[in-house]
Amino acid sequence: MSTLVFEQPLPGLAPHTVYNLDPVEGADGVFSLRPTEAPDVRLFVLDASLYAPSYAPDVADHRAQIGLERDEPARTLVVATPGEAGTSVNLAAPVLVNEAEGRAVQAILEDWPLRAPLGV
Repeated sequence: MSTLVFEQPLPGLAPHTVYNLDPVEGADGVFSLRPTEAPDVRLFVLDASLYAPSYAPDVADHRAQIGLERDEPARTLVVATPGEAGTSVNLAAPVLVNEAEGRAVQAILEDWPLRAPLGV
């Protein structure tokens, strides 16, 4: 388990800024993200490098918010939403993680889909 501290609350999840990021057993690159003070709330996030390998948004300006230089890599996670037609991922709001410091921010991007089908 890792603890992530977000620079500001995730949209719709205020006032929570401290989360537990736990790997989902048997599913590489799939994580459960839960506020430490509201463990009944859960988001599933996916490692974008594994599940959306061609996803390469410009997030350089957001890296400083989590203590990284513009050219330092951040782990990029995307929120997954299961549905009847399959799972979609939110490419318009990736979660960027500074793994060394446990800091995170959700970047809000334009021109990326909110619900991109997973695996397409």
